[in-house]
Amino acid sequence: MALDIRTLDDSDVADWLRALHAGFLISPSVSEEEVAARRPTYDLARTRGAFDQGRCVATFRSMPRELTVPGGGTVSASAVTNVSVTGTHRRRGLATRLMAADLADAMERGDAVSILVAAEYPIYGRYGFGPATWVTDWTVDVPRAGRDPRYAGPADGGRVDLSTIAEVRKAGPALHERVRAVTTGAINRTGHWWELFTGQRRLPSFEWKEPFYALYRDADGRVDGLVAYDIDDEYWPNKLPKVDATVRQLIAATPAAEAALWGYLLSLDWVTVLKTGHRAPDDLLPLLLGDPRAARTETYADFMWLRVLDVPAALSARTYAGGATCLVLDVSDASGLSGGRFLLETDASGAAVCGPAPAGASADLSLDIAGLGCLYLGDESPVRLAALGRITEHRTGAARTADALFRTPRRPWCPEVF
Repeated sequence: MALDIRTLDDSDVADWLRALHAGFLISPSVSEEEVAARRPTYDLARTRGAFDQGRCVATFRSMPRELTVPGGGTVSASAVTNVSVTGTHRRRGLATRLMAADLADAMERGDAVSILVAAEYPIYGRYGFGPATWVTDWTVDVPRAGRDPRYAGPADGGRVDLSTIAEVRKAGPALHERVRAVTTGAINRTGHWWELFTGQRRLPSFEWKEPFYALYRDADGRVDGLVAYDIDDEYWPNKLPKVDATVRQLIAATPAAEAALWGYLLSLDWVTVLKTGHRAPDDLLPLLLGDPRAARTETYADFMWLRVLDVPAALSARTYAGGATCLVLDVSDASGLSGGRFLLETDASGAAVCGPAPAGASADLSLDIAGLGCLYLGDESPVRLAALGRITEHRTGAARTADALFRTPRRPWCPEVF
């Protein structure tokens, strides 16, 4: 019997979740409570499965998101998640068919890009995605960090206070919108995200432990920063404190707020190890320490991958740093969705217009759609991609011109796992 790929109806959700749990090695079964908790958060028109004789054997879902691009503008993004294929049904093209259906829908909706967090590196390049943001995790040896033992809080007139869930629910969304507006690579957070973050909605398959929350307020009382962290205080060897603090989330709208929250975490009594969780690869943290070597890199890896769906819309939405110039890009797309030859024109302010190149226009650079995804948010170097053979330079100096245009002063960062 042929495998059936389709969107879900309500009667499919439990079976789909069982396949998802199997694919992500969560559990072999799904409770009625899990189904009831998850169903209201799924758009079934964007949730697909592959079915073999009525049993779900592959899962796929996408969600609407706004993605912040260089310059503070946004583009509509289809955020792909929950991609799995049951081990009994691998190598049958199921992920490819599911992805093709979702990308076609995203094109029809007019989404400029599709984004995802790749569990494994080799999979998604074949679908036109390229790694667009990276993350770093640090473990800080607090006694070696060189902090001031007399530290008693921010010296800028602001303050850090432990906060309740109600305070976080009230202040967090507005703060995140401010942070998102100035963070290339960030996406919007839904009400559902905040419910999970604050424990108002809990999933039976994931144990929820209430973290400590703290807010930073500036001298005028405005909330400029938020941190959530866990404490692991299991034992004290030889009657000496050995406590771990792990950051779940830390967002800050100003450098002062960011420095104040790290300063607070580093000053916690008995904490000897501070685990930062996923941070921007050029985060301020190591250089905030008296001894930056106290921050040991645990992870440095690709994170959010991006596929451009509408090249003119995507390239016109962001700003550029290279001044007034023109660049003709020949973009290949094996899927036939987004390829073509495009003229990118920028002015002195960094604003841009992109559209089809005039007939007969010669390409300055050639690259594939995945390469454009790597470049789009400003993290990757066109010169480096040219050295790797992933960009072909047809006009001498065009890769350097593109490098000046696309690169950003700070590296993009997506604070979300989605």
